[in-house]
Amino acid sequence: MVGSAIVRRLHSAGMRNLVLRTHAELDLCDAVAVASFFASEKPDIVFLAAAKVGGILANQQHKGAFIRENLLIQTHVIHESMRVGVQRLVFLGSSCIYPKFAPQPLSEESLLTGKLEETNDAYAIAKIAGIAMCRAYAAQYGASFFSVMPTNLYGPGDNYHLETSHVLPAMIRKFHEAKTKQLPQMLLWGSGTPMREFLHVDDLAEAVCYLMFLAEVPDLINIGTGKDISIQHLATLVAQIVGYTGTILWDREKPDGTPRKCLDIGRLKALGWQPRIGLSEGIWSTYNDFLRQGG
Repeated sequence: MVGSAIVRRLHSAGMRNLVLRTHAELDLCDAVAVASFFASEKPDIVFLAAAKVGGILANQQHKGAFIRENLLIQTHVIHESMRVGVQRLVFLGSSCIYPKFAPQPLSEESLLTGKLEETNDAYAIAKIAGIAMCRAYAAQYGASFFSVMPTNLYGPGDNYHLETSHVLPAMIRKFHEAKTKQLPQMLLWGSGTPMREFLHVDDLAEAVCYLMFLAEVPDLINIGTGKDISIQHLATLVAQIVGYTGTILWDREKPDGTPRKCLDIGRLKALGWQPRIGLSEGIWSTYNDFLRQGG
């Protein structure tokens, strides 16, 4: 989802000299394959968006895979970028790097100041390692590598699989299927009280490309909207857009995750960028993408 959005944004800016590989063409967990790729292509700029990602269930069930694969991807790409003299690299992390009970909104200074959310701590630790590696390579080798921390993302190309998707695309699928089957009730995980922030992936791509070509960028910067919404209100909004009119129930035996996650985007605004796609508009476009994929 993210990589495709960045490619769309670069194409719209008239950039055509892009070096692209699918996962089937290049396994970033394979050190030899990554080294060969970088030695052959010698890219000038690298957008490191590749990662193993998933929702609460996937993170809980596959902690080992999440930490191992993300550490391998990051280590191979960042190291080989340094070896071949990449001019600038941006590493995409996640807002889950911040402590579970850090002051809201979450500022970049909150990193490593408290305990992580248990349901996705393996993934978060891998992402924190990526930030540290970019900083260390900048300090030791003078590499112009920096990290951006996106909030919860959604949009065209999202993953709608119920066991591995994040909350918003999972809701789209659940409400669509409930509407199709004319179910009178729909059960969702948790209490519905946690607050979450959502950013359309096209806004993220625009922000990342904007930052990539600035003369100077902080080594860590949040990307989001600075606005959050309760999961309960999000469910109501998604149901309205999808057209589901049944009753929404909540399974309070299931985990909620972090009580609130909203990013402080002061650094981003100070650099002259703000998001433009509203949540309702973005969910409409995402639902249409879901329908195009065959629902």
